Amino acid sequence: MVGFAAPEDSEVDHSFCPVYEAINVLQEKWTLHIIRSLLDGPKGFNELSRAVGGCNPATLAQRVEKLEHLDVISKTIHSTMPPRTSYALTEAGQALQAVIEAIDRWGREYLPEPIAK
Repeated sequence: MVGFAAPEDSEVDHSFCPVYEAINVLQEKWTLHIIRSLLDGPKGFNELSRAVGGCNPATLAQRVEKLEHLDVISKTIHSTMPPRTSYALTEAGQALQAVIEAIDRWGREYLPEPIAK
């Protein structure tokens, strides 16, 4: 296990744990799939839905809204007829590329490949 050195100060506020909070955000179903698909560049809602695959539109809209609120993704409304919306990763979202790549490496090394049917 990776060790995290605790400050020596006995009056440290232990109410905020960044690891706990990050896992709370990232563990929600579809969240990492959304971020991973946006690593390829901005996408409209329908394109994002196809890229994620299997997520119902209401859940996708909820996850996108939460990620936007957390400044992980940005939403742009294009003034075309009809109006078009696109989603892209912010700097905070781009920073998650290393996390996704680490999960990919771990999965390739430690998880068995599915048996072909």
